[in-house]
Amino acid sequence: MKKVEAIIRHIKLDDVRDALDKIGVGQMTVTEVKGAGKQRGYEETYRGTKITIHLRPKIKIETVVEDDKIKEVVETIIKNARTGDIGDGKIFVYPIEEVFRIRTGEKGPDTVKE
Repeated sequence: MKKVEAIIRHIKLDDVRDALDKIGVGQMTVTEVKGAGKQRGYEETYRGTKITIHLRPKIKIETVVEDDKIKEVVETIIKNARTGDIGDGKIFVYPIEEVFRIRTGEKGPDTVKE
C-alpha cells in the first residue's frame, strides 16, 4: 500500500475529488494548508500599503491505495489539478507499512477500502 499526498489549488478540489471517486478512490482526508514553492509569495496592496504574502493557501488531499492503483491515482490527480501555471502543486507517494482500523482492530489492506 502507498499513501498519496497531493497539494493542490482550492479551485481544483471538486474536480480532483470527483475524478478520484470515479476510479474508486472515495476515501480521503482533505486539509486546508499554506505553503511556499518557487513563487515565494506575492505582493498585494491593502488600503494603500503594500504587503507581502509569503504563504499561499492550498488544499492537501491524502489517501491510501493499493500499490497497483498508484499510477492511475497519480495520473488522475495530475489531469484534474493541472492549470499549467506555476503553483499547481505537488504529489508525494509514501510506502505504508501497516494500517489498522481503530473501531474493530482489523489490520491490513482491507481496512482502507470503503
